[in-house]
Amino acid sequence: MRKLSYLFFVLLLSGFSTIVNAQDGKESTIGTFMRSNERAYVVIAVILTILTGIILYLVRLERKISKLEKEK
Repeated sequence: MRKLSYLFFVLLLSGFSTIVNAQDGKESTIGTFMRSNERAYVVIAVILTILTGIILYLVRLERKISKLEKEK
């Protein structure tokens, strides 16, 4: 029981510190760095390219499966 209350207390404190830091109003240094060097746009472009490739692959695969189902 004591371990459970200790765990709850630690989780409560960690959640409280997260809320306090989120309301600080300061920008993160990583976000500022990514925007200043325009690297965020490169990351977004890479992610969109990968997602587009996955979606096109799934559509193509679905068409092939549908074609095979119709043949049987």
